[in-house]
Amino acid sequence: MKLSIVIVNYNVKYFLEQCLHSVRKAIKEIDCEVFVVDNNSVDDSCEMVLEKFPEVILIANKHNKGFSSANNQAIRQSKGEYILLLNPDTLVQEDTFIKTVRFMDSTPDAGGLGVKMIDGNGVFLPESKRGLPTPLTAAYKIFGLSSLFPKSKRFGKYHLGYLDMNENHEVDVLSGAFMLMRKSVLDEVGLLDETFFMYGEDIDLSYRIQLGGYKNYYCSDTTIVHYKGESTKKNSLNYVLVFYNAMEIFFKKHFQSRIIGLFSLGVKFAIYLRAFLAILKRFLTAIAIPAIDATLIWLFFILLLPHWEIHKFGQNGIYPDAYTTIIVPVYILVMLLSILYSGGYDKPYKKLPFIRGILVGFGSIFLFYSLLNENLRFSRAMIIFAMLFASMFLPLLRLIYKKLNVSGYNHILRKKANILLAGNADDAEKTIEIIKGNLDQFNVVGRISDTSNDKEKLGTLDDIADIVRIHRVDEIIFCSTTLTTSEIIDSMMLPELSRISFKIASPDGIAVIGSSSILTNNDLYDIEINSISKPINLRNKRTFDIAFSLILLIFFPITLFANKPFGKLLKNSFKVLIGKRTWVGFTPNTKANPPILRQGILHPAMDKKRTISDKTVEKINRLYAKDYRIINDISIIARHRKHLSQQ
Repeated sequence: MKLSIVIVNYNVKYFLEQCLHSVRKAIKEIDCEVFVVDNNSVDDSCEMVLEKFPEVILIANKHNKGFSSANNQAIRQSKGEYILLLNPDTLVQEDTFIKTVRFMDSTPDAGGLGVKMIDGNGVFLPESKRGLPTPLTAAYKIFGLSSLFPKSKRFGKYHLGYLDMNENHEVDVLSGAFMLMRKSVLDEVGLLDETFFMYGEDIDLSYRIQLGGYKNYYCSDTTIVHYKGESTKKNSLNYVLVFYNAMEIFFKKHFQSRIIGLFSLGVKFAIYLRAFLAILKRFLTAIAIPAIDATLIWLFFILLLPHWEIHKFGQNGIYPDAYTTIIVPVYILVMLLSILYSGGYDKPYKKLPFIRGILVGFGSIFLFYSLLNENLRFSRAMIIFAMLFASMFLPLLRLIYKKLNVSGYNHILRKKANILLAGNADDAEKTIEIIKGNLDQFNVVGRISDTSNDKEKLGTLDDIADIVRIHRVDEIIFCSTTLTTSEIIDSMMLPELSRISFKIASPDGIAVIGSSSILTNNDLYDIEINSISKPINLRNKRTFDIAFSLILLIFFPITLFANKPFGKLLKNSFKVLIGKRTWVGFTPNTKANPPILRQGILHPAMDKKRTISDKTVEKINRLYAKDYRIINDISIIARHRKHLSQQ
């Protein structure tokens, strides 16, 4: 057998499905076997593989073994001359395997091979070619010198920025997203080091291939899409800690013995400093836009106040200092929370939820104002002026963010974004069915197709750049049944489409996925319109948890008589309050609970008096998560209030 492909999956069913469809097309002319190793996903990934890809060898783990261990499971069973480690959030071209295997066949000293990768927006991913992260090279990256001087042969070694991405090169490190290796070389140098749970294992294995006397190559002859970050939440604290822990493991394994004293401590300090700065950056990024909004509104009050005092009272100093130091900040906090819970700070930015949040926020402020004592009721006119300022200037500020290419605002959509479909009439109809729950945000301008007898099309793929310009298209959805992966990737890489968002509809018409990241559900459309995984639903659920916990604690002398033992109710309330538990979670089963929710005190299947199968439990959980409403949690709590004290 020529090739064995190994894909490790964890809760990315839709990406895995599209990946396997692209792989199926690409292996038609190669003697090949495909493994999917599932690390105990709870999104029906295994069921999807068994149903739609019976030719795939599925290894279903009962717990998450990590990336290295899962890959090794399949490698040990593989029969191919070459082993390819492939991420589930990738799409390969129809000739990718032919070209890469041919390269390996013609290059006897090649131990491993990587390819040119782009993200879901068609942007080249620099990790396609990397240098060895020696302590010095790592230090250049940690302290930002590699970003400042990407083309420098000294400072740009981490991503080898001085090498042409459109030419083939010898490199040090291959990306684990696409890592093609000779089986004989793996037999010689060993498999992936399972000390690395996730991240760093590709660097370690690439280095060991070189130590074994072989070379690693970057092949630009073919391009794949890598939805970078889909398998993990890269904006999370856990990601930062795991990533930099992997850096330390690699450093200790390969360089510790060569470096002594203060330099060794210095590199370790640099790793932890970088981890801290990464966490700080994520925190500041999360609060930056709301903080700017709050500052501008507060400054508006400060600047307007003296003019209003002169106009209204004929002199300054009428309003006490508490007005600008306490009352106004409270007003601003109410408004920011309203915008947050309206989805106005979700990315990508949408104007309607933002304006709705402002209006609801100021409505709440007026209500709050009416409840204050007479001596604390200051000018209503000031509140109205601030509302007008926020409604007009803050949306304008978002356009400035777009010009500055600020993440989340660089693809600001109009009230109804213009979408172009690429595919035949039948596939376009399926795609519209998927996104119909979002049609209030979209305007389908038309369709392009290479079908000769298609009279309704706007043009062909060759005309795509002109059609995008003429119709002011914001987003293109490719139908993967009609188009080849190569056609899709070639279109995504057109420089004329650099400002466009891309998505790809799955062949079975179940989901549309895309963008460079799926850290929010705005980048994935499926039949589950109001999924619990939506940011606004997770926020609402967490807010309800906090509010209900506070109610129980405030009225504890009363509630304790209805819930025994008393101590457990108190303990559960505090656990939910600090975020360790949720009042209503998924029904537990022999599998791990879906990671999107904390473990629940109560669950949807508590009405069941007998033991139910895991399959039934999964169905109940899907129904609970598919169309989430807070009223569902309230109903479950009302029916099972006597169980609030259970562990």
